[in-house]
Formats: sequence, structure tokens, C-alpha cells
Amino acid sequence: MPLPDARRVLRRWRRTRPFWGGLLLMLGGAELLLVPLSPLTVLVSLGLGGLAAIGIGLALIAAGIFLWLLPHAHHYVSVNALILSVLSFAATNLGGFLVGMTLGIVGSAMGFGWTPVPEGAEEDAERPRVRDGQGTRTLGVLLPVVIVGATLWGGSPAEAAPGQEIVAARTPPTVTTTLFAPQGFLLAGVREIPTADGPLKVMVLKMKAASLTDYRLKTRDGSRELALGADTLDLSGSVTLYLTKFKGCLEGLLCLTFTPDKLPVPPVVPPFVFMTDVQAEQALVTSDLIVAGGLTLKASA
Repeated sequence: MPLPDARRVLRRWRRTRPFWGGLLLMLGGAELLLVPLSPLTVLVSLGLGGLAAIGIGLALIAAGIFLWLLPHAHHYVSVNALILSVLSFAATNLGGFLVGMTLGIVGSAMGFGWTPVPEGAEEDAERPRVRDGQGTRTLGVLLPVVIVGATLWGGSPAEAAPGQEIVAARTPPTVTTTLFAPQGFLLAGVREIPTADGPLKVMVLKMKAASLTDYRLKTRDGSRELALGADTLDLSGSVTLYLTKFKGCLEGLLCLTFTPDKLPVPPVVPPFVFMTDVQAEQALVTSDLIVAGGLTLKASA
């Protein structure tokens, strides 16, 4: 093969970023721009459909470039590109006759599921399914489609009941659990709740019920640290969690960290999603009924 040095440099550069995801996004955006096969003046005269084809096409091309140049932001870029790809079906000529939309969905899913490959590492069939806490690429490809599909089918950001005053602790307690399994549709949003030290920005998760295994909570009241533990913790009724940080592995495979600023939770989460190895900062929790099994309470200076 010619130019072995140049191909080696290109291969090394390609492995440090979601190259194929970015390439598919750019191809999808180009297809949305080229399918109408009309001059710019004709596209503009078509109104919203023509302008949407230009805007979404350019946005997908820009998203592909961002995946190449800013690989550390691949989660944020991929989710936005996926939303634009699905939107192109209704806003343009059926998403470029489905071709551009499909390329955009596959490219954004590949970008979302991409994980860094250590320099010099080779693909090995014997490599474990879970790598560097990031999970398999298969689930990473499917996850954005599930999130956007659930978002399109309904749901709205969580809001507190009118007149309800929520006061949280100054320092959110830390919570760990080996399994977090919500039941019923889970609505989410980002808002501010009052504390003694001023407003606190939190993620709000609402669900019908939830089950937690090996639940552990630690908080500090003055100079003493309080620890609450339970083998099982079942919440039912109107369950609402207010969290400043939420870290865990979706389906036990894809590990993510959600915060109100870094990666907000989607407006609707499918009910079959569960998380393992959860670590959270819990500002407040409300529930109609809480049933704990094997409850323990400890205090230490």
C-alpha cells in the first residue's frame, strides 16, 4: 500500500475520536442539502421546508465536524444531532427521503456510543464487554434512539405542585445503591430549590415507584456524620427525587454521570431502564410510602 507513514498517522488520529460517527453525520447533512437538487433561490422560495433543509443539513455537517475536533463533547453533540435527524423527517422532504435522516441517526448513535481506545491498543475478541467503565458500544448505539423516541412520545419537565415549598439541606447527603429500578414512567427536569444557603440547582426525577438494593446514605449534621443503611428500600406513590449528581451504569453496562449542567437527564426516561452501582448526591426525596428492609442507623464523630 502506498504512503504507509501517512496512513499510520491518519489511523492514529482516527482512533482518538468518533471518526465514523462524524463522517456519517456529515454525509447525512450533505444528503439533506443535495436531495432537493434546486438552486438556493428556489429552496428559499419554498418557505419553511426549504429553509429547514438548509439549516438542518448545515447543523448535521457542523455536528460531524465537532465530533472530529471536540471528541470529549461527543455525548452532548450526538444527542442534539439525533434530535435534528429525527426532526428532519417532518421539517424537510421526509428527512431526505429517509436517507439523510437514517445517516444522521446512525452517525449520532455511533458518536454517543464511542469510547476512547488507548494508544497502541488493538481490537481483541477476548476483551471484556465492559471497558473502562463505559460499557459496550452496542448499548451506546441503542440508547440515544430510546431516549429520543421516549421524548417524542410525550412527557414534560417535572414541576413542583403550586404553592409547595421545598427546603433542602445545606449539603446534599451522598447515596449509594447497587441497583436502582424505577417503576412507571419517569419524568425529569432541572430546576432550583431553596436551601438555607440560597437556591440550589437540582435534577428532578418523578416516578410512580422505585426499588433500591443495598441502599446507603451518609450525611453530616453539625459535627457528627450520620449513616443510614437498608438492604432494600421501596418507594411508592408520588415519588420525587431531587439530585445534584447522579452516576451509574445503565442496564449495568453503559456508565454515565448526570448533573444539572454537564449532562441533564432527558425529559422522559423509559420505564424499563434500570441502573447499577449508583452514586448520587441527594438533596431531597419525597414519597407517599417508604418501606425499608434491614434498616440500620449509625452516628460517628
